[in-house]
Amino acid sequence: MIYDVIIIGSGPAGLAAAIYAKRAELNLLVIEKAAISGGQIINTYEVDNYPGFSNISGFDLSMKFREHADKLETEFITGEVKNFRLDGDIKVLTLDDGVEYRSKTVIIATGGIPRHLNVEGEEKLSGMGVSYCATCDGAFFRNKTVAVVGGGDVAVEDAIFLARICKQVYVIHRRDQFRAKKSLATKLLSMENVTVLWDSVVERINGEDTAESILVKNVKTEETNTYEVSGVFIAVGYIPKTEVFKDIVATDEGGYIIAGEDCQTNVPGIFAAGDVRTKELRQIITAAADGAMAVTAVEKYLNNN
Repeated sequence: MIYDVIIIGSGPAGLAAAIYAKRAELNLLVIEKAAISGGQIINTYEVDNYPGFSNISGFDLSMKFREHADKLETEFITGEVKNFRLDGDIKVLTLDDGVEYRSKTVIIATGGIPRHLNVEGEEKLSGMGVSYCATCDGAFFRNKTVAVVGGGDVAVEDAIFLARICKQVYVIHRRDQFRAKKSLATKLLSMENVTVLWDSVVERINGEDTAESILVKNVKTEETNTYEVSGVFIAVGYIPKTEVFKDIVATDEGGYIIAGEDCQTNVPGIFAAGDVRTKELRQIITAAADGAMAVTAVEKYLNNN
């Protein structure tokens, strides 16, 4: 079978693309790596900026996206794309089980993975006090002291969430002000059990069987201090999952696929949607919008080819 479009990924961008593609009566397939749809938003404790849902968990919102796609009888399979090649006008994707799928167009909506600090103790204690998802693991540290590393929206949101259930939260940020939205920063700074360590980085995470403390260095004074913590939540950004496509489509220095608002890459018939593409704002609403735009571009491509 040759599909009209194969969508790789089932986060907000991929699911929105699936919904729009089904409504456009395209023959499509969604390939998702994880056993559950939703991408990064399934790890979000609370979503309050998606229109129409003033108070909903990321998991519940992702399930609503998936239910919509399922209602339209969208075809999903679970697998990881290991090889991607062009055979004339037909794109051939090979999954980890060796099965090949063919399509006239492809929408890459693979999202990203958490960026690591790459410091001593991080890998050793991953899952044993070191976490990349506060909403997933925060409950294990109720009434304890934890640290959050980062200064963007995700880091500040994580710190706010943890401050509600933890005894003390240290926020370590390498700059002297947050990159997060002002409203989030203001909320965090108003919380009495939060201490921000500005101009600072984590040098080492200490512990044997679980995290016990962190060594923090001030990047301006080079002074170091040790803070006792039971958990370390790392939120310093994401790496786009574009490795398998790097020799096929153009990417920027950060690994993001270069594509404009129409989601078209430099390769005809291949589109990028959501967090994997170059863009100013990476939010649920912009990812979903990308899914719609990508399918519109797919339709134009199919009509002209």
